[in-house]
Amino acid sequence: MMFLVLQELEQLPPGILDLEAHQLLAALGGPALIHLPGRRQPALMVSVLLHGNETVGWEALRVVLRQYRERELPRALSLFIGNVAAAARRVRRLHGQPDYNRVWPGCETDEDTPEHALMARVVERMAARGVFASVDIHNNTGINPHYACVNRIDHRFLHLATLFSRTVVYFLRPRGVQSMALAPHCPAVTLECGKVGQSHGVEHARDYLVACLHLAEHSIQPVAEHDIDLFHTVAQVKVRPEVDFGFGAQPYDLRFGGDLDRMNFRELPRGTTLGWLRAEQPEGVGLEVKDENGCDVTDRFFVREDGELRVRVPVMPSMLTTDVSVIRQDCLCYLMERYDIAGTPGS
Repeated sequence: MMFLVLQELEQLPPGILDLEAHQLLAALGGPALIHLPGRRQPALMVSVLLHGNETVGWEALRVVLRQYRERELPRALSLFIGNVAAAARRVRRLHGQPDYNRVWPGCETDEDTPEHALMARVVERMAARGVFASVDIHNNTGINPHYACVNRIDHRFLHLATLFSRTVVYFLRPRGVQSMALAPHCPAVTLECGKVGQSHGVEHARDYLVACLHLAEHSIQPVAEHDIDLFHTVAQVKVRPEVDFGFGAQPYDLRFGGDLDRMNFRELPRGTTLGWLRAEQPEGVGLEVKDENGCDVTDRFFVREDGELRVRVPVMPSMLTTDVSVIRQDCLCYLMERYDIAGTPGS
């Protein structure tokens, strides 16, 4: 097994804040964990560029760190800069690379890759140093609201999430994500900040990070029900690998409309059409749907009727995208239901 060395630094490399995401590979050579001092300890951990083409986290951090260039941070900050090799190519991940947000401790498989070892080392180092909270920052490829994700129903986590948005998603799969790996050590959230290149996403992430750096403690008081719209991810939807699919009028085995992502975070009634299946396409709906226990639940959610792919029960999708490469590398979408926070423990 080859090794992917984790660079651990105690200060920012000179000039790094002047670099765009695609320029970081030349400056760093690989992933880096950078520890910066601050008035309060332990540190806030922030991870960026786990997907190389999702640049909002790096852009927001550049603004924050420039703001504090000549003064002390309110709290220590540990910054993990992830897949700089993919960022240099402006892609989610390179061919042959695993997804940098699926290889953290607790992932689906026990693969012995350099990336798995690297992320385990990051968690080990942060656990040893102590960590106040963890924030993993991402962009979406489809039309979605800004929202936060948590992997534990715990009011400390929910308060951290609602500091970003009243829209919060609780999920247990996919496994191997950064927020799930850090959750045993501190409240942890994932931020979804809209599409790449939207200034509002950078500004929103920036304001959130500044607010987190100023937090003195985590509230254990219950989050008021009127302050949160909490959803539970109950299934992940993938297009089967042998199915030819696409968008528009071409005769794909499975064809979707070009505005498919406008269905995100909308409660779709039973019978809603998501796509069209070519008559020659073998029986089935062309999808693979698994619940949070990894069980196949395709027939529970989707049905083929009159050549159309329809939802069998009311559903609310998230992360629907029209980016074919993202669908192949990750998934088509997730399916959610509303979650009642009554009775949630404080710790």
